[in-house]
Amino acid sequence: MQENILTQQIARINIYALLSRLLMSEVDEEMLELILKDENMLSFFPTFESWEKREHYSNKDLIEKYLNVDFTNLLLLHLIPYESFYTREDQMMETGGDNPVQAIFNAFEFNVALDKARVMAADHIAIELEFMYELAKAELKAIEEGNMQIAKEIAQVEYGFLKDHIVEWAPMFLLNMKNEAGTAFYYDLADFALEFILSDFEYLSELKKRDYDYLAGSK
Repeated sequence: MQENILTQQIARINIYALLSRLLMSEVDEEMLELILKDENMLSFFPTFESWEKREHYSNKDLIEKYLNVDFTNLLLLHLIPYESFYTREDQMMETGGDNPVQAIFNAFEFNVALDKARVMAADHIAIELEFMYELAKAELKAIEEGNMQIAKEIAQVEYGFLKDHIVEWAPMFLLNMKNEAGTAFYYDLADFALEFILSDFEYLSELKKRDYDYLAGSK
């Protein structure tokens, strides 16, 4: 299997993991230090990299005085990071068993500990991105084992979930998040998440067009 295919798949996995983590809970000192020390990850946060407040505060103070406050405002209080709010005509959150996203998760035995994750429903943006992370991991495993039919089937699920769910609402939420962000960190996070989701959907769309022939796109 050509190396660039595996490299691209690993990159997709890592980005889905990062986005899910940062949209699920507040950034801590360990995570912030990891981002600041990794040139690739830091490149996703260009506004934050040059943010003037970084010159005057330690990472701990930045987190406590600014980043945690912004996370709370954006993802817990003022905005609603749930698919059902954006897709239902009545703009009501679907927190019960009738949530179509929960039904998908059940079908794939993807378990969500809502109380531990501090979310009210399975269609939270971070949970949906975590589901994509798990799918991408399974796809990579199939590719590494040479089971391309399984990889194709998983990629089809990824495409369908992005098309029918994430792409239907997450761009609107992330644009709102970007506009409402009070820190450079969460401004960049919203911008980066929006760009990645759309680019990954384009990648999966192209893969679908060539009937999931991974090698065709790398020749």
